Amino acid sequence: MRREVANELVQHRLSVTRACRAAGLSRAAYYRTGADQSSKDAAVIDALQAVVQDRPRWGFWKCHDRLRLDGHGINHKRLWRVYCQLGLNLPKRTKKRILTRVRSPLEAGLFVNEGWALDFVHDVLYDGRKFRTLNVIDEANREVLVIEVAQSLPGNRLKEALQRLVDFYGKPQSIRCDNGPEMTSRTFMQWADEQKIKLNYIEPGKPNQNAYIERFNRTYRTEVLDAYLFELLQQVKDITQEWMHQYNHERPHDSLGGIPPCRFMQRLTTAANSSNQMST
Repeated sequence: MRREVANELVQHRLSVTRACRAAGLSRAAYYRTGADQSSKDAAVIDALQAVVQDRPRWGFWKCHDRLRLDGHGINHKRLWRVYCQLGLNLPKRTKKRILTRVRSPLEAGLFVNEGWALDFVHDVLYDGRKFRTLNVIDEANREVLVIEVAQSLPGNRLKEALQRLVDFYGKPQSIRCDNGPEMTSRTFMQWADEQKIKLNYIEPGKPNQNAYIERFNRTYRTEVLDAYLFELLQQVKDITQEWMHQYNHERPHDSLGGIPPCRFMQRLTTAANSSNQMST
């Protein structure tokens, strides 16, 4: 810093003696050429790089201790300076905090609309564009209520899809889901609270606690997503809509005694039909 001040004064046509006196720098220090720091630290750099070459995830103190064991008497402050200059002070990887959830028993229910289950499925079109599907089933009879297909399904879209189901079928007592960002968003949780619908979150890393929808996802992927090469999103929607009708009314369900969901447990009415009857 003092050398820079002295140089600035010299450039303004001040003598070196007066410039050094004003900057508080000796003339010997002014004329002395500064040594290249990298050449001074060459031995430290070589020793440190030899350690981290095959051990890239070692931290500073582990490298320091290894160098000491190898006979390098390097001061730890100097080693730390070189360690940072080489960009080896990597930030520590932090793990995401695991949510604590109370396990909810997996019960099918005796009547429709006691409990719904939902989950997301990912896939890609032929040109590589990604899309998602929101799958919702009734746990009592395994009936598919909706398969929403879109390239993006954020929390607002999830809320709107479920609101349409509530308007048509009536609201369930509970909804079983995982801890994805859409299901834990403030928008979705606030909507469920306003509707007085209980959210049964499964424990993180325990997809078997939402076994009904997981088994359905496997069937949907096998019979639809993996069976066709889709070029357009509309193709996915059309084939999915046709398959949903077959699944609910024609396809025998093994866990229901070989009976399709809508024949196993019929919905006698819907919220939409009830409102129409009341208006007439």
